[in-house]
Amino acid sequence: MSKYARYFTGYPANIVEQVLSLISNNKVCDYLLKKYPDAHAITSDKLLYSYATELKKQYLKNTPPFGRAAFKKQGDMVTNALGTHTYRMQGKTRKHDLAINSDLLRAPEPLLKALVVHELAHFKEKDHNKSFYKLCCHMEPQYHQLELDLRIFCVVVAMGENPYK
Repeated sequence: MSKYARYFTGYPANIVEQVLSLISNNKVCDYLLKKYPDAHAITSDKLLYSYATELKKQYLKNTPPFGRAAFKKQGDMVTNALGTHTYRMQGKTRKHDLAINSDLLRAPEPLLKALVVHELAHFKEKDHNKSFYKLCCHMEPQYHQLELDLRIFCVVVAMGENPYK
């Protein structure tokens, strides 16, 4: 079994087999580049904040104010985190903050969107439950496929072969 199988825990066996076959045959970068030829242009914390704020305005109008958004080095993208959502009190106002793994500075925009949508969904749903994933799919209809592709991207980064650099 590949050392990257842990990235795909919870997926059906046939999907895991297909992905591990891509990895073992050195076709994983080709898969990503064919599907997502370009990296996004969100290269600063300020741009990330604007990007996340626009998504929040569009889908989460009745949630507490948005605080900060930043790209941060967070270690291994699967063992540690791809992104984190925290909140803090500023006076009597709860502010939500997002931290996105800096390895996603060089990634396709749909994969970044999937992660931002995931973290924004935590504004309303703290746990990864049915309501949480329903909200993710409301904000991004292709969420589940993008989440799988994001995990594939994580493998590419862990292998040191990010094709978007």
